[in-house]
Amino acid sequence: MDISAIALQGLDQASAQLEAAAAQIASAGAASPDGANLDTVNLSTQMVALMSAQTLFAANLATLKTSDQVQKTLVDLTA
Repeated sequence: MDISAIALQGLDQASAQLEAAAAQIASAGAASPDGANLDTVNLSTQMVALMSAQTLFAANLATLKTSDQVQKTLVDLTA
């Protein structure tokens, strides 16, 4: 399997994790039509999820950059 494809898949997963955590944080304090709170959000858990998504994104971006450099070097060597 192509390393770039793996890195791109990881970037997609990081993006999905970030969106899920952001949605959870955004729903904090939401109230139902009768005025009752629908859900409580543990902000520390969601912050950990955000930081995890950030780390996942950075790691996959570094993998993608390294893959690009390897491909450039390979092209230079074969030229």
